[in-house]
Amino acid sequence: MIGPLYARGKGADLVLGLRAERKHCNMRGAVHGGILATLADVALGYSLASSTQPPTAAVTANLSLDFAGSAKEGDWLEAHIDFHKLGSRLAFANCYLTVGESRVARASAVFLVTGALAEG
Repeated sequence: MIGPLYARGKGADLVLGLRAERKHCNMRGAVHGGILATLADVALGYSLASSTQPPTAAVTANLSLDFAGSAKEGDWLEAHIDFHKLGSRLAFANCYLTVGESRVARASAVFLVTGALAEG
C-alpha cells in the first residue's frame, strides 16, 4: 500500500522516492507520520542490504523519527541515507526525508545484523 517506490543507486548512495498520494495522507491532508516512518525504515534496510556483497541481512532494532516539516498530496518525497557504522553485529544510520530542498523528517536507526541474505 505504500508504493509505488522508486529507487536509484545502492548502498549508502541509495535514494528512494515516493509521490505522495491521497492514500498516504491523514484527515488534515498531510502525509501520515506512519508513511514517513515506513519509507525511512525501508530505505535504511535496503541501503544496508545493498551496501555489501553478498547483501547484508538485518532487522530493525530501533527506529526513531524527528519531524521537522510536512508533506502533502502530490509532493515528491525522497529518502537519503547517512551511515555511521556498519559493524558485524550492529549498524547505525540516519535517513533524511526531503521534499525538494526541505527536510521534513530525520530517522535514526539501529539494525541488528543477522548475516548475509541468501542469493537466489
